[in-house]
Amino acid sequence: MAQVGQFGTQMSGGQKQRIAIARALIRDPKILLLDEATSALDSESERTVQDALDRASVGRTTVIVAHRLSTLRKADTIAVLDQGRVVEFGTHDELVAMDGGEGGVYAKMVHLQSSSVTRADGPRVAEEEEEKFHSVEIASPGGELRPSPVPSFRSVEPTVEFSKLAVPVAHAAHPQKSLHLRLLKMNRPEWKQALLGCAGAIIFGAVLPLYSYSMGSLPAVYFLTDHDLIRAKTRAYSLIFLAIAIVCIAANIVEHYNFAVMGERLTERVRDQMLAKILSFEVGWFDEDENSSAAVCARLATQATKVRSLVGDRMCLLVQAGATASLGFALALYVSWRLAAVMMALQPLVIASFYFKKVLMTAGSRKAKKAQVQGSQLASEAVVNHRTITAFSSQRRMLQLYEAAQVGPRKDTMTQSWFSGFCLCLCQFNATASTALALWYGGKLMASRQINTTQLFQVFFILMSMGRVIADAGSLTSDLAQGGDAVQSILDTLDREPAIKSGTGDGASESDDDKEKLQKGIKGAIEFRDVHFSYPTRPEVTVLAGLSLEIGAGKTVALVGPSGSGKSTVIGLIERFYDVRSGSILIDGRDIRGYGLTHLRSHVALVSQEPTLFSGTIRDNIMYGDEQATEEEVRSAAALANAHEFISGMESGYDTQIGERGAQLSGGQRQRIALARAVLKNARILLLDEATSALDTVSERLVQDAVDRMLQGTRTCVVVAHRLSTVQNSDMIAVVKDGRVAERGTHRDLVALGRAGMYYNLVKLQHGASPCHSPM
Repeated sequence: MAQVGQFGTQMSGGQKQRIAIARALIRDPKILLLDEATSALDSESERTVQDALDRASVGRTTVIVAHRLSTLRKADTIAVLDQGRVVEFGTHDELVAMDGGEGGVYAKMVHLQSSSVTRADGPRVAEEEEEKFHSVEIASPGGELRPSPVPSFRSVEPTVEFSKLAVPVAHAAHPQKSLHLRLLKMNRPEWKQALLGCAGAIIFGAVLPLYSYSMGSLPAVYFLTDHDLIRAKTRAYSLIFLAIAIVCIAANIVEHYNFAVMGERLTERVRDQMLAKILSFEVGWFDEDENSSAAVCARLATQATKVRSLVGDRMCLLVQAGATASLGFALALYVSWRLAAVMMALQPLVIASFYFKKVLMTAGSRKAKKAQVQGSQLASEAVVNHRTITAFSSQRRMLQLYEAAQVGPRKDTMTQSWFSGFCLCLCQFNATASTALALWYGGKLMASRQINTTQLFQVFFILMSMGRVIADAGSLTSDLAQGGDAVQSILDTLDREPAIKSGTGDGASESDDDKEKLQKGIKGAIEFRDVHFSYPTRPEVTVLAGLSLEIGAGKTVALVGPSGSGKSTVIGLIERFYDVRSGSILIDGRDIRGYGLTHLRSHVALVSQEPTLFSGTIRDNIMYGDEQATEEEVRSAAALANAHEFISGMESGYDTQIGERGAQLSGGQRQRIALARAVLKNARILLLDEATSALDTVSERLVQDAVDRMLQGTRTCVVVAHRLSTVQNSDMIAVVKDGRVAERGTHRDLVALGRAGMYYNLVKLQHGASPCHSPM
């Protein structure tokens, strides 16, 4: 049974969409809602799925929202929305024939799609087509529907179980001594705080034996016969306890403040260094199970916190326990070595009782939390996907699944409770029996007049209270072990060298000519030479098998082909997210591995199918392209990307908060902001991976015109597309199949190949579904 991963990250966009369609159809609903249901499919898959949807729509009320006309060719009624109002209503033929055949808004949208293809296709396809279908579209010329704010992830990113979020990165052979030594070196700037914290811990640790000694001396006061003496000694002991309280407060403040400063500064230092190191890693590192986005975030949050706890809480408690034990044993032996020797012999039993009591309670709590993992993960997915659950009325099913997930944890908790209760009973018995034995032996010593009452109480209070402190320190062994694992994981991350380094090349040093060429910038000529590639997490699956392709500087090349043929992989290799297995990629005649990563990527701009926006304002997101850009440059970039109009229409304009991952914006708005960011970057190489897939017809045409103006003679552009509107004017179209370039040429040249050509058949396939002859 194949696992799709969290949020379906193991699948491509098209695969996820087809599974969602299957999930909707299996319910046999009376009302079917399709919101861009085939937008992520290639032409062949779209045709197959659309036929299935057409059959499924029979006998059902179906509401379709679409930008692609192929999904609406058989609609009974079409409603055109503009600014939240229905401006036109009717069948396709009725809307096209409006106003004496001139048509209205809908007719203009149809004309925009059909005319853009008619100019490029020429007469040949039209002659060979036996049947034409009129497709329709429900869309708003100036606005789009707002989608559910579901996070987007790379399709190659593996999922991770909730219980494994903090799995260490690797396990290099670091001796424990060197681990803690390196940790202390990282805390070296806080050496003054370390000294003050240790001094405070030692003083506070020494207070407990002195307090116990004073408590043991106090009962004898009440057996005195002289009232004046009782009053004087009571006053003296009251002052002693007051002094002890003041010392405790001062020592505690000094101890915990300084160790807290050490821990927090170490946490900040560790997180900064870890994040800086992680951001330098290659994309393939994040594809591994233990390095998914959730796991890395959890590691930054939890492991650094464990290190802070190791330094702040654990270290001060260990120093404090050491001071308590040293002074306590010495003082007890000084008061009465006979009774102290017997009670010290019983200390392991007392310490073990307190230790196991605390460990059992902690372990029970930890197991209970671990048992709730499945339920927590189920609840998390239910909250994230609440819109889907509501749409399918699956609340009852989710509650049943959640209740079923609690059955196992409930049984385990009950079993653990019986076991813990029995063990805690034994621990309590041992502690009480040790106390009784100590008092019995002390009574025998008093009967033989070897000690007095004061000495008995002094030794008893000193050693019994000290046993609890030592047990508390001993119960930290598991925490110390976890802290050691966290330190090792952190150091493994900091010591790891990225597999993709800046300017690695073949290991040869750069010549002066090469350095001068790099300083002048990149022109944009790209060449793939017999490139073979497999993703690091799937080495057995060959994605590119001998792909060769030349892209001239300032030229636009479109990559089309079936889903999974390797088109988006080409984009990733140009960005150097991965290194090729064999072959080479050249930019301006130089191996891409010879460029510095920062230098290379500063000349490359990417607009992906699922644009990534960050929480903040629209202006902040656009300025990721150039942090030094002026307000005028930001607005110009937005205008060129057809985003200025809708941004200005918002209440806060460019200062509008877009929410996490741009959840406050529609898909088309997010894409136009991503395109504006790429425009502002002013890069020599522009990569468009389905950059207009979520735009309506009007916006797509305007954005495509903007892209065309942007590319004139200066930038190299690589376009991955399923829609012909984004590739028809390309200088070259490359059809990619099975990791190779099957055909290449201009749109007209490839169509001229006729039925023998793969590209021609793709055009014909879409032309059979609509007058818009888009390739894959």
